[in-house]
Amino acid sequence: MSTKEEQTNKIGQNTGNRGKGRPKGAINKNSKLLKDAILEAAERAGNKFGKEGLVSYLEHQAEENPSAYMSLMGKVLPLQVTGSGDSGEHKFIIKWQK
Repeated sequence: MSTKEEQTNKIGQNTGNRGKGRPKGAINKNSKLLKDAILEAAERAGNKFGKEGLVSYLEHQAEENPSAYMSLMGKVLPLQVTGSGDSGEHKFIIKWQK
């Protein structure tokens, strides 16, 4: 067991990089692995619905689960977009086919 004097000395010691965590902007390896696995699974699932992998999967989800797909669209589209129209508007044409 250490003495009170030894414990006091340990408090003021340099602990190096312990407790500092990841540097700012560093990618969490677990998050990257999970994201890569999700994209790979979607790619494979999409190949069952068409020849375009992930795009085929997303098309299928748009048809089968439109509310979830539109929620995804709301998360990936920019919040404010300025187009080339007179008032900065854009024209979108969306077609649903079965």
